Amino acid sequence: MAEKYTPQDRLFLWWLGDPSQPRQVGELALALGGRSVSLRYVPDWLRSGFALSEDLPLSGDYFVPRDRDCAAGAVDDARPDRWGERVIRRFEASPRLSILEFLLFSGDDRYGALGVSLRADAYAPWRNEPMPRFENLQEMADVVKKVLANEAVPELQKRLVRPGASLGGARPKSLITMDGEHWLVKFSEGEEIDTPLIEHATMELARSCGIDTAATRALPLGSGHAVAVKRFDRIGPIRVHAVSASVALRAAGEAPGYPQLAQLLRRVAPAEEIRSQQAQLFRRMVFNILMDNTDDHEKNHALLRQADGYYRLSPAFDMVPSAQGLGYQAMAVGDQATESTLVNALSQARQFGLKPDATHAILREVASGVANWKDAFAAKGVSASDIELLAQYVDGDRLRSQRDEFSSSKASGG
Repeated sequence: MAEKYTPQDRLFLWWLGDPSQPRQVGELALALGGRSVSLRYVPDWLRSGFALSEDLPLSGDYFVPRDRDCAAGAVDDARPDRWGERVIRRFEASPRLSILEFLLFSGDDRYGALGVSLRADAYAPWRNEPMPRFENLQEMADVVKKVLANEAVPELQKRLVRPGASLGGARPKSLITMDGEHWLVKFSEGEEIDTPLIEHATMELARSCGIDTAATRALPLGSGHAVAVKRFDRIGPIRVHAVSASVALRAAGEAPGYPQLAQLLRRVAPAEEIRSQQAQLFRRMVFNILMDNTDDHEKNHALLRQADGYYRLSPAFDMVPSAQGLGYQAMAVGDQATESTLVNALSQARQFGLKPDATHAILREVASGVANWKDAFAAKGVSASDIELLAQYVDGDRLRSQRDEFSSSKASGG
């Protein structure tokens, strides 16, 4: 029998870095006419906690977001993504679904290290059930199909689809454990191409181009595949505080862009790692341009808080060709805003702390790696028909000419 919920106008935010010793962070409350959620730290967190994001400094103030339909600062990253919201709407019988309810109904498996509790004196999440296992994969895929088709889902199967799994996206997904570790599993939406397998192949190709990527596995299903992405916000039992680039840039008063994120790294990354972190971000941007990954929005980049209080880029995730040939990235690239060109990427390379020789070296390495994408995809089992479809964009005149220019000896100059 589904648990019944009585709407509350306030809930409680907890820190779960070490789940065996949860700590209350503050109080959450409806704000802006019920359209947003505010945060106020509790005294104990003010004494020995840390600012969850730059716009949530350690003070006794009520932090109310400027915009409607969101939560304050880093709390917004504890919300479910669009798929999670869809699952909640289907599975939770609630007389109200404000941002506060979406935060609560995300359960105990949400991204990062924050938790939402019904109680102030103890961490009491809405859901705390055993994680599905690899053996449940096919059954999980069947539940996803039912949700997509708006069909009824038996009560016992609802636990197989978790709503609080990732920072952003509408793709069907849930969580499983494999080999004692936590993985995010993403399913097909019934597209003509095998998107999960293509994502796995893209991530592997990115790794061969020198990009730090989250580990992935292609999981065969009755038809097509799912792709499993190893959670980088979990280290054994420890949960890692994750802040999306969306929250981090907004908190810093910056527009969503790669150069802006590179400059933010100058302030939040360890001094000895700033240059390598900025270079890694530049490398990812170049790869996304050349692979036609134009869905590289600011929630597809994250910063992970370390034990020393500094932040580092998370491994890259959600890298997959958009197969649209839009010619514009989701985030700003350079002087020509979001235009998907390597010339545009070069225009603000200085914001990434890169000298011309290092910049061109990255361009050559990534362009040369992407030039072999067809063979790399075929080696991962991507079908010839899917490769042919993607080639319309990845090997189209616009991207191929850029790739050829920078993968040739002509790009050896400074």
